[in-house]
Amino acid sequence: VQLQASGGGLVQAGGSLRLSCAASGRILSINRMGWYRQAPGKQRELVALITSGGSTNYAYSVKGRFTISRDNAKNTVYLQMNSLKPEDTAVYYCNAYIIVGIGDDYWGQGTLVTVSS
Repeated sequence: VQLQASGGGLVQAGGSLRLSCAASGRILSINRMGWYRQAPGKQRELVALITSGGSTNYAYSVKGRFTISRDNAKNTVYLQMNSLKPEDTAVYYCNAYIIVGIGDDYWGQGTLVTVSS
């Protein structure tokens, strides 16, 4: 099983980016999917989660600006990021709890988001 993230880049403050992360392999089902981020010198933190049923949870710092969604048919999770701030600069990692016989956590390779002031 692999998670392939894409969509990072350089954007000015106030701009938008959309991250995508597709899971591939011999997948039976995917439970929760989410995005985490790690800024330089800081610990990795949760950004947003979405369950298989579509329930969402967001970090307080991104509520109202970021939207997580998923396409179950494509095994893909998205993160729409609007009104970006310099403090959103980080490497963003996708995560999914995937059932392949037994369930386990899988991580994508990370995609860099840089927000300039």
